[in-house]
Amino acid sequence: MYDPPETSGKAIATCVLDVLLRLQLPLAMLRGQTYDGAANMSGIYNGCQAIVRESQPLALFVHCGAHCVNLVAQNACSAVPVVRDAIGVIQELGAVFASSINCRTTFARIAADSDAAHVRKIRPLCPTRWLVRVDAIQAAMDQYEQILDTLQELSASTSHVSVRAQGLYGQLQNTSLVLGLHIALIVLKPLELLNRKLQSRTESVAGMLECVQTVSNELDSLRSDDTFNEIMEKCSSAAVELGLKPMKLPRARKPPARHTGPAAAYAATTPVEYFKPQYFEIVDLVRSELEARFSGSVGLQTYVKLENILLTGLIDKDLLVSYNELNTDDLEVQLAMFLRVNPVNKLSEAVTVLRGMSADVRSMFAQVEKLVRIMLVCPCSSAEAERSFSSLRRLKTWLRSTMTQARLNCVAVCHSHQELLDAVDIVKVMREFVSFSDSRSIVFGRL
Repeated sequence: MYDPPETSGKAIATCVLDVLLRLQLPLAMLRGQTYDGAANMSGIYNGCQAIVRESQPLALFVHCGAHCVNLVAQNACSAVPVVRDAIGVIQELGAVFASSINCRTTFARIAADSDAAHVRKIRPLCPTRWLVRVDAIQAAMDQYEQILDTLQELSASTSHVSVRAQGLYGQLQNTSLVLGLHIALIVLKPLELLNRKLQSRTESVAGMLECVQTVSNELDSLRSDDTFNEIMEKCSSAAVELGLKPMKLPRARKPPARHTGPAAAYAATTPVEYFKPQYFEIVDLVRSELEARFSGSVGLQTYVKLENILLTGLIDKDLLVSYNELNTDDLEVQLAMFLRVNPVNKLSEAVTVLRGMSADVRSMFAQVEKLVRIMLVCPCSSAEAERSFSSLRRLKTWLRSTMTQARLNCVAVCHSHQELLDAVDIVKVMREFVSFSDSRSIVFGRL
């Protein structure tokens, strides 16, 4: 781990280039880089990726796919009022349960008396853990009746959370909140599935774009009157079963006359007319943001061109002229032969074909293999690398406040490479530890 003097893009890029030099990794071979969306990392002018690309233009930058999906979910849920308000209530509900043991014990008792098959914890929607939102919302939906009973009992008590429980109980009595949770699940489930897929260490950029297109098609199929009517029927059934308040229109506000003129302002007359545009809005917003974040990047556009060369065999010499490791004339001949014998439709199929070849046959397609390797080393997500940052809270706790930087580096390396640590011969390590000094030999003996 390195401690840069400041968090500007220039300072971080200098640190990155220095690390590559110290590890004897040639910058000339750098072909891909990925970061989150912070301006000091992904800025197109002064960001770390832009400064690195000044030294190596072939280092294609791809905004971390997992971060992009997380931003899409956040922006979509905060833009639509019915979903924003429902998620805010669930967030507050989780905070109340997390802060009060009385609330948790009361909920556990009520859930046990209701003969529930499985009692799930009520959690807040953590903004940094991307794969817990659907579970938190689903847990609240599945145990809605028990939550209402818990809040009603707490609001009548003298507990310090009685006021918050009373407010939450009143909000959960609204059927519109159930509608907002249903709409949130409709949108967040495919996004969470996509997010989990993009955090895989074997995911390629081509696979990422294909997964994004699949989710976009799924959202396109959900944008229909039939889907919204099904959601409304579920909400109506839940309202009757749980004794919730009927769904009502919010108070209509009269817009200023300068906006409407002499004509009367439009106002929805039924809940369906009011909430259906919001449902279509969140679906359209997710689709448009997915398209904008996964198609406008220069790095992704270059990657798509490389993939087209592999799949079609049409050589773009203007694009490949900067790749010194590729011989365009040989690549054209080898790629034509490769596709004639093994027609492929995506990168993963080309990888499978090359792996199945014998060494002699594979050597005939050396240029094709180099092209495939260039595409495989371009990362689509930085989620795996960032897991090492998340582990720091467990490695350096308040009990280890005197841990030095050198020891923290060693502990972090051991945590990040656990499979290599498990393969280490412990006896050999013990012998090396004892052999460092005579005093250790006296205390531990000779192994």
